[in-house]
Amino acid sequence: MPRDLATHPVHLGLNATTMAEPAFTGMAWYADYVQRHAADGVEGRLVSLHDFDRDWDSWEMHPAGDEVVVCIAGEITLIQQIEGTEHSVTLTAGGYAINPRGVWHTANIAHTAQALFITAGWGTQDRPRD
Repeated sequence: MPRDLATHPVHLGLNATTMAEPAFTGMAWYADYVQRHAADGVEGRLVSLHDFDRDWDSWEMHPAGDEVVVCIAGEITLIQQIEGTEHSVTLTAGGYAINPRGVWHTANIAHTAQALFITAGWGTQDRPRD
């Protein structure tokens, strides 16, 4: 049965398993996701698709592993804080970047954008953007 990745993310688990996730409902959904896949620990990966029409209002950081960000449409500028310095990379359709493990990152959106994320979500932290 086909599903919409923007609504139903996918979990990549241990032993090359794949599981369709319940419908994404907002930030609280992530806590439930971690509980559903606790047995996979830091090796699990979340594959999700998001549409954006404005800059992110927070920073996030993934302490358990790297995150791949693939721009599907539009333009997204990732901003990473590496050793106290901000670095940015602008992605257009087909381009990707990696948010390294433990690096705080946020994004600016030119007009609209769609991006695919492959995230080591275990222990993800967020903080407000100044």
